[in-house]
Amino acid sequence: MATNGIFGTRIPDGKLAREVTQLIRDTESELLFFHSARVYFWAALLGKRKGLIFDPELLYVAAMFHDLGLTSIYRESQLRFEVDGANAARDFLRSHNIAEGDVERVWTAVALHTTPGVPEHMHPEIALLQAGAGMDVAGRGFEQFSDEQREAVVAAYPRGTDFSHQMIDTFYHGMAHRPGSTFGTFNDDFLAYKDQGFQRVNLCSVILGSKWER
Repeated sequence: MATNGIFGTRIPDGKLAREVTQLIRDTESELLFFHSARVYFWAALLGKRKGLIFDPELLYVAAMFHDLGLTSIYRESQLRFEVDGANAARDFLRSHNIAEGDVERVWTAVALHTTPGVPEHMHPEIALLQAGAGMDVAGRGFEQFSDEQREAVVAAYPRGTDFSHQMIDTFYHGMAHRPGSTFGTFNDDFLAYKDQGFQRVNLCSVILGSKWER
């Protein structure tokens, strides 16, 4: 784990950050933990480049919790995995007596990190978490970072072999037991990619089959 800064950005070293790091390392796979750390760095580096005012500690907590809902802890949950992670982040922050406004900001950042078109218009921590996650998984905003920045972050927190396919598998296994939670999001793409028998819900069919049309 990197302790030195990367292009002027470092992981917060307060008690809250240390505890969330240990919690997530003990709970998630190395794949997800390293992914979450990279998400923080992409987000923080982007925030600095854009001159945004954000709380690094809150952003780090949000990054650490953003994929927790994909783990086996939530194998029985029927909520969206983002909401499971957001709820866990909220409970963690409340246990540390963090101000409720800050708790709500982190909850929203985690809950909306896979929702396109909305987070970028909200608080910097919310917008940056979505940007960082999109960069690490899908390469969105790749060109906004220099070769040196990308190499430094990946050297500190390696992507490993076949990261993309491993993440697709992780998303699939984290949501296969709750397919209904993917309705209305692009998360159903993961289920459709891995399971040829998966049937997407068509919103037009829902509307036309509603009681209003009977």
